[in-house]
Amino acid sequence: MHDLALYRKYRPKTFKEVLGQDHIVKVLESSVDTGKVSHAYLFVGSRGTGKTSVARIFATQIGVSENDLYEIDAASNRGIEDIRTLRDGVRTLPFDSKYKVYIIDEVHMLSKDAWGALLKTLEEPPAHVIFILATTELHKVPETIVSRCQVFTFRKPSDIILKNVILDIAEKEGFELDAGSAELIAILGDGSFRDTEGALQKVLNFSSGKIASSAIRRGGVIKREDVEKITGAPKTTLVNNFISAIADKNLEEGIMAVQKASGENLDMKLYLKLIIQKFRMAIILKYAPKLEEEMTGVLSSADLDFLKELVKKDKIGMLRSAQLSVLLEAYQNIDRAFVSELPLELALIEIISKD
Repeated sequence: MHDLALYRKYRPKTFKEVLGQDHIVKVLESSVDTGKVSHAYLFVGSRGTGKTSVARIFATQIGVSENDLYEIDAASNRGIEDIRTLRDGVRTLPFDSKYKVYIIDEVHMLSKDAWGALLKTLEEPPAHVIFILATTELHKVPETIVSRCQVFTFRKPSDIILKNVILDIAEKEGFELDAGSAELIAILGDGSFRDTEGALQKVLNFSSGKIASSAIRRGGVIKREDVEKITGAPKTTLVNNFISAIADKNLEEGIMAVQKASGENLDMKLYLKLIIQKFRMAIILKYAPKLEEEMTGVLSSADLDFLKELVKKDKIGMLRSAQLSVLLEAYQNIDRAFVSELPLELALIEIISKD
């Protein structure tokens, strides 16, 4: 494998390569085409959604060279002196471009005095300067700053988008993943291109190493169980056992699955997320069986067979949206739980006891 990190190697270089942010790309492309460029932009979104990548692409599209593109990490340059240095720099003309672009990442980390200094520059910016501020925490950015920027909100990419990215990169790197392994890596990425590609890199690095299974080294397919072992993700059997316990109204079986997951020191939030994702698929399969063909590209054949058998056995109607709502509520509560497995156990008790 190439030594360069995957998220750097496959970072989008053009607007066409940007995925899941069409609502932003279209506006920025129109700005470039018409020449109507604002002096300040604010990119808002969770980590790994492409804020700085889009900022770089936008700078390139308006003709800004590397000499006139400045990237500042506000987390480590947050003081008033840093912003004063920036203010001094913006007064000078660009080297060889029409504009100078300043990308300030994690801008919410600036100090109070630094905000004041930056505001003065934003109020009367030189005609040749464009600011692109990026943040994961909009509520920490003063309203006086927000009001002077064009604000764009970046969406988390869907698991389907992430899965397609994974399969594409893996193929380019000379690996093949089955549907289940790509699905799991996408879920591990949690809506972040960077985290998803980081998880994929871990899997591919292991799979090309000496301790990888002989099947993978011979060019075989990387399966979901391989990804589970490499990443420490909850095993499919533990997820299936919990869902089966709901379908069978078997509280003891469900508690045992949770206890085993806890005993293996698994991430309970990820475990519950995998349960919710598969439970949702079971409900769709039960009430919209015509969508089975579409699920073939999302789930592994083993998972699809499990869900079909589960739906077939569900004579008492435990696979319903009401149960899914309880699981979703438990997911919201899991970060606040003193005992991480408790929300899962309480959800299981509520679901089984009320029916």
